[in-house]
Amino acid sequence: MDSSPLQKHKGASRNQGLLTGPERGTSVSGPAAMATGAKDHRQSHTQTQLQVPNRLIHEKSPYLLQHAYNPVDWFPWGQEAFDKAKNENKPIFLSVGYSTCHWCHVMEEESFRNKEIGHILSEDFVSVKVDREERPDVDKVYMTFVQATSSGGGWPMNVWLTPDLQPFVGGTYFPPEDGLTRVGFRTVLLRIRDQWKQNKAMLLENSQRVTASLLARSEITVGDRELPPSALVTSQRCFQQLEEVYDEEHGGFAEAPKFPTPVILGFLFSYWVTHRMTSDGFRAQQMAIHSLKMMANGGIRDHVGQGFHRYSTDRQWHIPHFEKMLYDQAQLAVAYTQAFQITGDELFSDVAKGILQYVSQNLSHPSGGFYSAEDADSVPEGEVKPKEGAYYLWTVNEIKDLLPEPVEGTTEPLTLGQLFMKHYGVTETGNIGGTQDPHGELQGQNVLTVRYSMDLTAARFGLEAETVRNLLDTGREKLKQIRKRRSHPRLDIKMLAAWNGLMVSGFAVAGAVLGKEELINQAIDGAKFLKRHLFDVSSGRLLRGCYAAIGGTVEQSPSQFWGFLEDYAFVIRGLLDLYEASRESAWMEWALRLQEIQDRLFWDSQGGGYFCSEAELGGNLPLRLKDDQDGSEPSANSVSAHNLLRIHSYTGRRNWMDKCVKLLTAFSDRLRRVPVALPEMVRALSMQQQTMKQIVICGNPQSQDTKALIDCVHSIYMSNKVLILYDGEPSSFLARQLPFLTRLQKVENQATAYVCENEAYSLPVTEPAELRKLLLL
Repeated sequence: MDSSPLQKHKGASRNQGLLTGPERGTSVSGPAAMATGAKDHRQSHTQTQLQVPNRLIHEKSPYLLQHAYNPVDWFPWGQEAFDKAKNENKPIFLSVGYSTCHWCHVMEEESFRNKEIGHILSEDFVSVKVDREERPDVDKVYMTFVQATSSGGGWPMNVWLTPDLQPFVGGTYFPPEDGLTRVGFRTVLLRIRDQWKQNKAMLLENSQRVTASLLARSEITVGDRELPPSALVTSQRCFQQLEEVYDEEHGGFAEAPKFPTPVILGFLFSYWVTHRMTSDGFRAQQMAIHSLKMMANGGIRDHVGQGFHRYSTDRQWHIPHFEKMLYDQAQLAVAYTQAFQITGDELFSDVAKGILQYVSQNLSHPSGGFYSAEDADSVPEGEVKPKEGAYYLWTVNEIKDLLPEPVEGTTEPLTLGQLFMKHYGVTETGNIGGTQDPHGELQGQNVLTVRYSMDLTAARFGLEAETVRNLLDTGREKLKQIRKRRSHPRLDIKMLAAWNGLMVSGFAVAGAVLGKEELINQAIDGAKFLKRHLFDVSSGRLLRGCYAAIGGTVEQSPSQFWGFLEDYAFVIRGLLDLYEASRESAWMEWALRLQEIQDRLFWDSQGGGYFCSEAELGGNLPLRLKDDQDGSEPSANSVSAHNLLRIHSYTGRRNWMDKCVKLLTAFSDRLRRVPVALPEMVRALSMQQQTMKQIVICGNPQSQDTKALIDCVHSIYMSNKVLILYDGEPSSFLARQLPFLTRLQKVENQATAYVCENEAYSLPVTEPAELRKLLLL
């Protein structure tokens, strides 16, 4: 099914409250999705939770624990549930979501707490709850079915399966009871129950046919091809497809909901590097930089606490869906750091530092790991029911009361509060439009969004820009301290290997480029956490995740999960970035060992590319997929292609390059038809068909002249290079991998740089200015 990162998150949605986007759909699909217009069975039900928990109480996932007191006989994903379905000849009801999903909360409250619905789910189905972040393999398989058989996808995802785990009906959010134009969840359950009893053979036949069709459509293989497509043609087509949907005024791509899509920004920067002397190259850079500026000014950025919310519900980046995901922070920290490398504009470095400050303060475990997310919902002051965005919204009176100080030296009487509200677009009536607030519940509430540049705000009141900057800093800090007293959004204390790997990259890249050792040290702490808590020494394998426990400790899930492809790919990327930032080869060595394990567990030796899950781990699932979409997170195959290229340049081992070529060849059809669906892989394709530069610094890792050359390398955005530090020791790890390093000598005992391409290396240089000229050729 052709779709792009711009389409991936779309689902059937209807404006309600602040959220109008991709978590939610109301579609139902499959052969049992019969008839509409049933009678309205709406009635009052007791919604109080049972005092006796169900078996989910023994799980560690915050999402599963949110359902532990439902009057539903929930099972976690596993053999016990499958055996029960077979023994009792019942269909499986599979419900998938995650802890910070707003519409998952809504469905839990409306339907899963409902005693009558709970009775149907417990008596007529085997009901299984899955945290999609714990089991991305389960989520991907059944989301493929839902997207293929309905108008979209999203979470919560609800799918009905045969006892052999074949899907036959799927949908997303369901209201509890029938409405004028929609079928309620209770009605859907009763119809599926009746169809299972009366037409089971038809359902089984249809599910087998659909599964076979999905298997054929999802196959990704090299076939009879020997080489991947042309990088020049593919990257040009990807750029053209992005330009077609680029929002000229507000930046970003498509209309609404609008996502940050760091994979697209990374592609545009890379495209600019290889086309910098052309109008298309300039255009690519302008599209990325403008998008990043508009996002930084918009309400999608938390101007008080820093960090970015999940996505914008409008094309102006104004009203966000307020959850904050670790993977967004990690990728955006890199994107803003790269924008600073390219432009030198400190706006971008400030945003990157703000993101990492937010992660350090709000998403960091004492042992060095990183939590998954913060919820969108929290309880407003004086109320008992959580509302989306409550923690982040402000009224005029609140800001007036908190910032009453007069501002000196202005052309008219002015308080800090008035200055603050002018700059951030705060009004008496509120700045949340009717489409985001159809029921008028948020009148007078404001999302902070930068309305004017610092210079314009300063000119409006006759002040210096630096004075305004300092005043706004003061105002934001006061609001931040007051906001801490509010009911805080729920924290998802799950720590996933994949997302921690992305965050290690975020800290490492930003620390290296911005020259901040404390950021690099936090990346090191993150890598140490991964090795201590999410790595099995005896087998060399990664674990999927762990959880924060009492007293700053860490605990594993009772259903311990081995890592998936994305865990290996993202952690390996993080370790390679950490090597270049810290110059400690131990991280490189671990990355190579993990790559070897990844190849053994996930590589498709016949078709090429990597499967998302191990054959054994996903043995019960009807499909074993290769992710072919760069979306909110990059595809693990795309990241793996980059990793293989880098590892080949670090080691000189041809088998890594051969694997990369075969991987890219396996995805040829997708790359040719819709390259915009895989911008990160298109970037890897361009790197593979260019010459990778090995930038070798010969010198003492601790000497200032060595650091000066390394800092020069980090100051330049380059998409096709690796940085290698050679300390002159022939027995070192990298010297054993790349024997030519031993032939490279320091000049006059100074730290010396060489740029190597195609096994030929440049004349030595010892000055950063000379190296810069060499790298910009």
